[in-house]
Amino acid sequence: MTAPIPRDLPDIPALPRTHPASAALYAPARAVVPLIRRPLAATYRLLLALLATAAVLTEILLGNAPRILSYFVIQSTVLLALVMLASAHRAWSARHPLPAALTGATLLYVVTASLVHHILVAPSTMTGDTSRLDSLAAHTLYTVLPVAAALDWLLLTPPARTHLRQATTWMLYPLAYLVFTLVRGELAPGYLYPFLDVARHGYRSVLANALLLGLACYALAVLLVALDHARPRPRKTGFRPRPPVG
Repeated sequence: MTAPIPRDLPDIPALPRTHPASAALYAPARAVVPLIRRPLAATYRLLLALLATAAVLTEILLGNAPRILSYFVIQSTVLLALVMLASAHRAWSARHPLPAALTGATLLYVVTASLVHHILVAPSTMTGDTSRLDSLAAHTLYTVLPVAAALDWLLLTPPARTHLRQATTWMLYPLAYLVFTLVRGELAPGYLYPFLDVARHGYRSVLANALLLGLACYALAVLLVALDHARPRPRKTGFRPRPPVG
């Protein structure tokens, strides 16, 4: 026989799924990092945005605007100007930085455009019939701005521990641009890049060149992700905003 269950058993409290004190351990990092104004970073990024805007406008005024705006370097530089302007505002007003996926993608695109120009385009188009202003704008687009953007990312932007899957997402824009430039070459006179000239090389060679460029761009994206995990946090060169008195 089994003993009857007593009716005066106290209620057993349910065990909590997590301890209340442990909730703070899972707070996101951006929720606990104190925000500070960074006037040095804001000034640098504002100057970088103005320089990028001036270089793009110079190229547009000196050439055919629709064709100029179709180049990868112009589109990536416009993106750089917008990102630097937004980053300057956030650094000046003590707000959280832009998402690392956006800043990393911007750096990838301007550096890719610079490397493609210096390795593939410049050696085959070295002529002396360009004006001094055009040469200065091209030097700014392909050399000065990529180096300046890399310095901002390395020295003034805190590491965000980007993921490898973001490197795959960054490849969507170069892929879309490849489709755009091939369609444009069929509709408009002349292709933008000699290594993507279907009329001269055929689709087989052009797609092979595009595949090699895509693999090189993806390798550069993976390198940026690895550097983001390896680089130290930049030194804090700013001040915290004081609360209003009263």
